[in-house]
Amino acid sequence: MAKAAPKSVIKEIAELRDKLRYHEYRYYILDEPEISDAAYDGLMNRLKELETAYPELVTPDSPTVRVGGAPREGFQTVRHARAMLSLDNAFSYDGLREWDRRVREGSGREKIEYIAEHKFDGLSISLQYEDGFLVRGVTRGDGATGEDVTPNVKTIRSIPLQVDPAILKKAKLAASFEVRGEVLMTRKAFEALNRQQEKIGGKIFVNARNSAAGAVRVLDPSITAARRLDFFAYYLFVDGKVPFAKHSESLSVLKQLHFRASDDWKLCNGIDAVTEYCDTWDSKREKLAYEIDGVVIKVNSTGIQNELGFTSKAPRWAIAFKYPARQETTVVNDIRVNVGRTGALTPVAFLEPVQVGGVTVSRSTLHNMDEVARLGVQIGDTVLIERAGEVIPHVLKVLKEGKNRRPFLMPKECPECGSAIHHVEGEVAYRCVNAACPAKRKESLLHFASRHAMNIDGLGDKIVDQLVDKGLAKDVADLYTLKEGDVAGLERMAEKSAQNLLLEIAGSKKSSLARLIYALGIFSVGERTGQLLAEHFSSLEELAAAKEEQLEAVHEVGPKVAASIVEFFSEPANRQLIKKLNKVGVHPTAEKRKVKSDKFAGKSFVFTGGLANRSREEAAELVQQHGGKISSSVSKKTDYVVVGTDPGSKYDKAKELGVTILTELEFDKIIQSK
Repeated sequence: MAKAAPKSVIKEIAELRDKLRYHEYRYYILDEPEISDAAYDGLMNRLKELETAYPELVTPDSPTVRVGGAPREGFQTVRHARAMLSLDNAFSYDGLREWDRRVREGSGREKIEYIAEHKFDGLSISLQYEDGFLVRGVTRGDGATGEDVTPNVKTIRSIPLQVDPAILKKAKLAASFEVRGEVLMTRKAFEALNRQQEKIGGKIFVNARNSAAGAVRVLDPSITAARRLDFFAYYLFVDGKVPFAKHSESLSVLKQLHFRASDDWKLCNGIDAVTEYCDTWDSKREKLAYEIDGVVIKVNSTGIQNELGFTSKAPRWAIAFKYPARQETTVVNDIRVNVGRTGALTPVAFLEPVQVGGVTVSRSTLHNMDEVARLGVQIGDTVLIERAGEVIPHVLKVLKEGKNRRPFLMPKECPECGSAIHHVEGEVAYRCVNAACPAKRKESLLHFASRHAMNIDGLGDKIVDQLVDKGLAKDVADLYTLKEGDVAGLERMAEKSAQNLLLEIAGSKKSSLARLIYALGIFSVGERTGQLLAEHFSSLEELAAAKEEQLEAVHEVGPKVAASIVEFFSEPANRQLIKKLNKVGVHPTAEKRKVKSDKFAGKSFVFTGGLANRSREEAAELVQQHGGKISSSVSKKTDYVVVGTDPGSKYDKAKELGVTILTELEFDKIIQSK
């Protein structure tokens, strides 16, 4: 029988949840954080630790559910209490005035009070609350029924998992209610997503709306959590009815309930004020953190809304004014490649300059060779381009093939350093793997100095920028030839700071072989793989000389990783870099792991989920210090599966096979036992 949780633990969990909810509101709704990310993470990790130790205290509204749970088999459909209808559109001010005429005639009023709001470019969602707790999130679907995506919407941090009863009472709102709004992705989050996709050679998303909608409608909530989605609320219902006399009251109450609702809506007395609002935001919308594609206009009075009613498809009391698409035609004068900070090559179309939405556009990224092939674009073609918020637009399609069109071919040599371009069959990305390539020099230096690599404290972005720009560091080996005068002469660097940095750099020579392997930035080689390689090969030179079959003999190293390692060391510039590192005194050899005991001799461990007290790498090191082995997959031969918060499919597999499952607390106990 499980031991009951002490009252002190119950109290601490409640206090931690209250603190986390408060800080989530400050950060994600108000954009006014009071504590650092590290302090927030500390509170979250402590809550995870307690919930792992006392799983019976986990609740559906705990802030820990934000990271996403296990994947689901499929979606259930849910019928909406009130139909989620789409809006009719107006594409001109004449269209808006015609709609205004119908509203005035239908209501018998000479002038109507309207609310004008941003038309968010995202995915409509219904959030259903019971007794103040979020119990269901449902997509619009066909308007009558939608898909239950509750685990996914719970990962969106601007959606409250519960609403304080005191706030509900103050707002004079029932404890069970429905909020409707839009899930979207900010420009910043969308750009970061595509940078990551380019880095790994993955699919490039065309726009923020599609990537947000796709993230909500996936069966794995962890994918939703990783997309950094946002939510804006704009409707409030109780039992399918509007609880207030005016729509403006609903918008105000939504803010009181700690939902994110736009601050930019406006009360407009008549249609002329509406068109003025539309004009204002057409010129300002580029400065917003998110995309809008128009303005939604609603009759403010709930009573007049009810009088006007609905057609079979849309409310008569609301309309969407759509801004004209910012599209133009132009000619592709050339296609060249840009070498990114990670070495990935991106085709870029150089265009005949053209004005799009008041901005002169002369180039557009084509993302990768798959996109070039999909579009069928060649040099000399006339293309349709669209600028949807970004300064650099995207090519929509080829309108006319050029008379003397020429296909674009990916170069065989890097245009920045002349090294051979590498491409793995079946993958999208083409890469320059030269660690000293000028295009990726700064990124390589920062990665080399990072905490889990060579751990050179003080070597941050600003210092690296200056070292590269002044020609003081053309590769990572040059760090070890820096003189005090070189560093002290940098901006914001005093003599003492320079001395400290040089001591850090010199001290990094003592780093382990595993750290050095990871620090080199070999594609697909992370910390764990670096450790495994260091245990198998005695030196960097031995690793550099290894064949693919020798590399695949290393535990957890598959064909793709092996090919990537061989590819890296086949580049002459990288072999030269190894020689330079050796010459400046960076040549660690493999260290034999200190074995504390053989208590786990012959035992195999698998870790899944987040650990509260240590990283997975640290936990694996503990197992190996006691003679055990680490595996990345669960089989009948697995002895223990250690389960942290939000475990994945390995947990299910362990239950299915009857493998012994340990919580982190139980794992700690057997580590500490004699």
